Amino acid sequence: MPGLNLTREEARARAALLHVDSYDIELDLTRGDRIFGTATTVRFSAPAGASTFIDAVTDAVHSVTLNGAALDPAAVSDGVRIALPDLAEHNELRIVADAPYMNTGEGLHRFVDPVDGEAYLYTQFEVPDARRVFPVFEQPDLKAAFRFTVTAPGHWDVVSNSPTPVPAPAGGGSARWEFEPTQRMSSYVTALIAGPYQAVRGELTSSDGRTIPLGVFARKSIMEHLDAENVFALTRQGFEFFEEQFGTPYPFPKYDQLFVPEFNAGAMENAGAVTFLETYVFRSKVTDAMVERRAITILHELAHMWFGDLVTMRWWNDLWLNESFAEFMSTLAAAENTEFTQAWTTFSSMEKSWAYRQDQLPSTHPIVAEIKDLEDVQVNFDGITYAKGASVLRQLVAWVGQEEFMAGVRAYFGKHAWSNTELPDLMAELEAASGRDLASWSRQWLETAGVNKLVPDLTVDDDGAIASFAIHQSAPADYPTIRPHRLAVGLYDLDGAGKLVRVHREELDVAGVRTEVPGLVGRARPALVLLNDDDLAYAKIRLDPHSLKAARAHLKDFAESLPRTLVWGAAWDAARDAETAARDYVELVLANIAHESDSSVVLVLLRQLNTVLDYFVAPADRRPMARAAAQSLWDLAVAAPAGSDSQLQFAKAFSLRSRTAGQLDVVAGLYSGDRVLPGLVVDADLRWELLTALVCGGRAGQPEINAELARDNTASGQLAAELAKAAIPTLEAKRAAWDAVVAGGALSNTQQRSAITGFARVHEASLLEPFAARYFESVRQVWDSKSHEIAQQVVVGLFPLAQTSADTLARTDRFLESLGDDSPALRRLVVESRDGIVRALAAQAADVEAPAPRRETVPAGSHGA
Repeated sequence: MPGLNLTREEARARAALLHVDSYDIELDLTRGDRIFGTATTVRFSAPAGASTFIDAVTDAVHSVTLNGAALDPAAVSDGVRIALPDLAEHNELRIVADAPYMNTGEGLHRFVDPVDGEAYLYTQFEVPDARRVFPVFEQPDLKAAFRFTVTAPGHWDVVSNSPTPVPAPAGGGSARWEFEPTQRMSSYVTALIAGPYQAVRGELTSSDGRTIPLGVFARKSIMEHLDAENVFALTRQGFEFFEEQFGTPYPFPKYDQLFVPEFNAGAMENAGAVTFLETYVFRSKVTDAMVERRAITILHELAHMWFGDLVTMRWWNDLWLNESFAEFMSTLAAAENTEFTQAWTTFSSMEKSWAYRQDQLPSTHPIVAEIKDLEDVQVNFDGITYAKGASVLRQLVAWVGQEEFMAGVRAYFGKHAWSNTELPDLMAELEAASGRDLASWSRQWLETAGVNKLVPDLTVDDDGAIASFAIHQSAPADYPTIRPHRLAVGLYDLDGAGKLVRVHREELDVAGVRTEVPGLVGRARPALVLLNDDDLAYAKIRLDPHSLKAARAHLKDFAESLPRTLVWGAAWDAARDAETAARDYVELVLANIAHESDSSVVLVLLRQLNTVLDYFVAPADRRPMARAAAQSLWDLAVAAPAGSDSQLQFAKAFSLRSRTAGQLDVVAGLYSGDRVLPGLVVDADLRWELLTALVCGGRAGQPEINAELARDNTASGQLAAELAKAAIPTLEAKRAAWDAVVAGGALSNTQQRSAITGFARVHEASLLEPFAARYFESVRQVWDSKSHEIAQQVVVGLFPLAQTSADTLARTDRFLESLGDDSPALRRLVVESRDGIVRALAAQAADVEAPAPRRETVPAGSHGA
């Protein structure tokens, strides 16, 4: 991978040297299943006599012609870069090469559908992988127009950034598509999607009166499950909202959305040709949380058409602004212009918890990160870049006003359309529109790392009135910045119906270590005081003892979902920070989750429950507590309304956590159909989850996996089978999975991800203990020899977190010492994984010290599991 790197200084020097006019790219996709032909003509200007290089990851370079002169490919190309000496003022470069198809989700990915045997292709170029398809000056500030010409099988559909032309016959059953040039854009948002995809078509009218053709695409074998009308409805709502807010019509001639196989991320904002994770085509019943996540993703990518594609960052240090802005705007659009009016609750539960976790890792960094090279940015698609940035933008909007913020954004788009910018360009427009000096705000919020903690400090007089109220702010010792916060304090009391309702809201600016709140003095002390009500600020919060007692007794009684979610968040933070016993969090979740109304919150709570049970509970109590928790989850599934979202989530969670003979009997009954839970549909995906639970419990093995795969020999079925196979609880099966991932190279990106997930699925962590040493022996070689996506999966997914011990810490530290500073990106990933061990050990110590009466907290239940 070092040969694939590009430093910021190299990019700056090249940008100062070149102006790129256009690329003509000819791709031949009819040459078999390993390579494709790529011939590219680039026109650009430079100072006469200068030298530079163009990025080109190739299988073979056949010819390089610069201004009519042939260069020796063996002399100028190393398979990653092609040297360009002695440039003229105006240059024409033509390179003819072969490039390999990828199975990693990078470059031009090739997938064969097991249902119909057809090949499906798509590109994924962010961050630096357009160079895997055509020679390119691979950096965002060298924009150009791109013209694609594609030869492919005649029965395929071919989609790119420009509208798809009518193909011309090219002989031998193939056809040739000649696309019109794109507008000027960065190479990482260009795209090509090709194969026998099927489409549903639509259109809408843009704010400037143009008709914008719409397309929603998927593979033939899953087309029956595609709810295109829902995608179109959300798209129209997004267009309406963003065009009004941004004051700029949609900038591209059409808008296609393509659900593609084996995609690494949620989606990618290719200009006018957005690619999505195929999991968003729902072949089985999914949770409401998944439906909402798809909606947010659709809106997120649409927002990028303006912020990212129309106006693009100059270098990757402003990646956060692209992603944070899209994250903030997608949630705002969902809350204000779609059915997902509770989107800010979901944002608080999912995105902000991600941000708080990331911001407390040893690798935390300012929102405006220092990105020295491509390796830096590839590990920077994290909770700070997305979620903290979006949280801080929300606070900025609350401070300057939403209309003023949007006025600045409109001016920004008007001034910088089709160009590259840096953070000061946006700040200048926001300052002009709001009349506020944002320099100090930017320094404190964007250029420093860490999360503050806010704690209420109040006294009450003899009459029960608040005598004094202040907010105490603290910061971690390593990141001691005390920041300004715009937030609200909510006072909550029980109403006549027993609901916790807000009886007063005090909005103010918090600054310094201690901020007095005189507006609350003299008011009757309520049942509960909630800092950061409405979740405007980015900070961890704590409850005072009186409010904490009320929260434990009445968490389920909040009339609104957002304040309840904030209390959930405070409880999770306290458990994760080892301030409270892990068993208390288990008790809180299992006693209240049945009353949670928001599907995404339930999803997050169940994930956190798994973390606490697997890593935070004291080892001596972990097994009985985990078994009891599984029983409670089954009780919750039985008690949930038939066919409800909660029933599905609780049933899945029970299946995952089933351990005892009785619990596995229930899983076996659900799988076979001998046991029926009214309303629960055991469809294809749920069958795989139930079977995998039986495999982990030793109740099923390879014969049963083979039989289920014969029943469901689809792309989804094959991935589920890969996971189940790796979950077989024998040393032989774990060794086979390890070797396929670490030593082999046959698995695709998603197959490898499934194998890693299955490898980690064990009831007894000791089964994985032999692999801890092997991890540290092999991880450096993995990092150096595999593509970034594949290597990162291995480094993070196979880290021996299940061996939560001082010995694992010592092994990790020895590895980090031997690594030194040779590979900062690899070092960061391992350091982050190490932090999981440190936190788990601290949480276990806090749980051991829990008061004895609280040690048996989860009832055994009475529903036969």
